[in-house]
Amino acid sequence: MFSYYSKLSSEVYDLDKYIGRSFGDVEFYSGKLASCTGTILEPGVGTGRMLIPLLEKGLRVEGFDVSEDMLKICRRNCETRGLNPDLFQDHMESFLSDKKYEAIIVPTGTFLLLHRREDSIKALKNFYYHLAEGGKLVLDLSLQTDLSMENISTRTWELGDGEMITLETKKVEVDYINQYTMSHHRYEKWDNGKLVQTELEQFPLRWYGVEEFKLILEQLGFQDIVISADYEYGVYPTEESQMITYEAVVNKECNPV
Repeated sequence: MFSYYSKLSSEVYDLDKYIGRSFGDVEFYSGKLASCTGTILEPGVGTGRMLIPLLEKGLRVEGFDVSEDMLKICRRNCETRGLNPDLFQDHMESFLSDKKYEAIIVPTGTFLLLHRREDSIKALKNFYYHLAEGGKLVLDLSLQTDLSMENISTRTWELGDGEMITLETKKVEVDYINQYTMSHHRYEKWDNGKLVQTELEQFPLRWYGVEEFKLILEQLGFQDIVISADYEYGVYPTEESQMITYEAVVNKECNPV
């Protein structure tokens, strides 16, 4: 049976994308959100790599994730730093709250995990609904540059005391019509050469054209859309390897969804 961001996967995520690591995004998001006085929501909060620096800057941020294992690590990372944000388990396309947020952020391409188009549209509509008037969506996407199904990659993380985790990744499906890939991840935990735990994970990733996603946001009622490449504000992407950030504002009086 396949899992999804279960114990080993979440442990690896925390090792690889540890608190304090930035790809330029922590500084970018911190700057964009610095003037926020209301509550910020991070769907797909993971283990807190973005959440914690924002909280430490005095911003009001809460988050959710589909994975309870990820949330356990996030709560632990927050507790060790004396932080106690509101964290809960939910899905981007179906969460419901009475709150209206000043900003909703989805960094690091997490939104691409919604590989079914109908789910991605539901999620964007949900973000729109939960943003206050004048609220801002800030969201990262990346392009898929390797659609080959021939390569198998392996990574290793040393844990100390003879323990390590290995990850084998193999792409098993490329759906050109619906614009997503599906990979299989095999996590193995070893203790002094003995295999002690294994997880199999299905890992989907959707892709969008740069202008395609802007058009989707416009059709859903978002306004004042700014596209930035590699966290340089307003610099249009020119390379397929760049991270692409979309900023969009809600004006519900003019464009109700």
